[in-house]
Amino acid sequence: MVTGELKSKIDSLWEIFWTGGLTNPLDVIEQMTYLMFIHDLDDSDNTRAKEAAMLGLPYESAFAKEVQVGDRSIDGSQLKWSVFHDFPAGKMYSTVQEWVFPFIKNLHGDKESAYSKYMGDAIFKIPTPLMLDKIVTAMDGIYEQMAQLKAADTRGDVYEYLLSKIATAGVNGQFRTPRHIIRMMVDMMEPKADEIVCDPACGTSGFLVAVSDYLKENRKQEVFFNRQNRDHYMNHMFHGYDMDRTMLRIGAMNMMTHGVDNPFIEYRDSLSDQNPDREKYSLILANPPFKGSLDADIVSTDLLKVCKTKKTELLFLALFLRMLKVGGRCACIVPDGVLFGSSKAHKAIRKELIDGNRLEAVISMPSGVFKPYAGVSTAILIFTKTSHGGTDKVWFYDMKADGYSLDDKRSETKENDIPDIIARFHALDAEHDRKRTEQSFFVPKEEIVGNDYDLSINKYKQTEYVAVEYPPTSEIMAKLDELEMEIGAEMDALRELLGL
Repeated sequence: MVTGELKSKIDSLWEIFWTGGLTNPLDVIEQMTYLMFIHDLDDSDNTRAKEAAMLGLPYESAFAKEVQVGDRSIDGSQLKWSVFHDFPAGKMYSTVQEWVFPFIKNLHGDKESAYSKYMGDAIFKIPTPLMLDKIVTAMDGIYEQMAQLKAADTRGDVYEYLLSKIATAGVNGQFRTPRHIIRMMVDMMEPKADEIVCDPACGTSGFLVAVSDYLKENRKQEVFFNRQNRDHYMNHMFHGYDMDRTMLRIGAMNMMTHGVDNPFIEYRDSLSDQNPDREKYSLILANPPFKGSLDADIVSTDLLKVCKTKKTELLFLALFLRMLKVGGRCACIVPDGVLFGSSKAHKAIRKELIDGNRLEAVISMPSGVFKPYAGVSTAILIFTKTSHGGTDKVWFYDMKADGYSLDDKRSETKENDIPDIIARFHALDAEHDRKRTEQSFFVPKEEIVGNDYDLSINKYKQTEYVAVEYPPTSEIMAKLDELEMEIGAEMDALRELLGL
């Protein structure tokens, strides 16, 4: 969350770009992304070197060798942010333009990798040495501020704030999912070392990065000390698709900075026939677009068989079911309308989730979760693909707080249901006896089917009314008379004191 001094610093950085002649917001975001990647590459290289030393594993720094550009070569250490940011403006500019930029464009040896695909057409557009010097100094200040705030996802937070400056941001339903919500969903799904993970609307790869972080924190031994699992993690585990090349470029750099060498991140319209994936993934995590234009003619026909609609949120649910292996799991964010919409398509997709597969949980989130960018009420659906049913009861949770105020400011608060949601989800056996008046409870499938497959929590939640007893009217009137007499006595005493 970008607030206070950090917000001011980013505004100042934006102003440097603007006054320097870069007035296209997407150009600003791209140039900032490259520079953030260069900064983070230095940090992550140092971190990975330390981790390798602690674990007794071999590690070769990306900056260890001489870097060749054309027929010239330079010591790789000169390309580190921590080194060149102290250079005079002219030398810094020539170093970044002539060496650092070609270096990051060719950083990944595999020319077919996601990184190579989306960095191949990257252009350094900062026009003058003085402007670059100002930008680097401003970014050092931003990173220093972020370190003080102990905020981990610098790139994501800054990018989210920059998107808010673009008039068209959100036209296609693209809003960055808050990091703590992503982390909650990943913690609930508990990814394993052999997962094949996909986000078919990946944006900046927030969900994929969170899975990577989860495995590092919880399955380090299993993933990194097993050659087969490590190769799978680096080259085969992570898949992401999006229709925005800027997003894909940022996503590829984001994954690489987080230690995943070769994620499969590709330009693809997931809902069209461009996407051939069937029964391929063991885990899907996504926050698909809720709105935006959709050309019905290019939507894959097999998705329309499940639910004939132009609504992207319904088509994505049908897509998730198609892309998952049998036994594969999904946690996705949907707008509230998916839970109770009365159209044929709405009912058809809910019926497919409940009758055709195993719907496990519906977590209702408050409408402020996506503020200040959108005020839509949302929910998280968690289900397993079985293709043969299996839903016997569904767990509902009414999230009332996510650790931040639910207004546009989104300030940190003490009220936070997320730890409770994760704990209860991992101990569902203890949930069977909960009453409908509590924050979470089970609802049997038969009741949901009887309610036209309605999944809104308010349909099943019971409100407990506590009777309040008031004293009789005569007693209230007597009390008022008594108060009036006391006021009269006090007024008389005040007049006497004033000599009136």
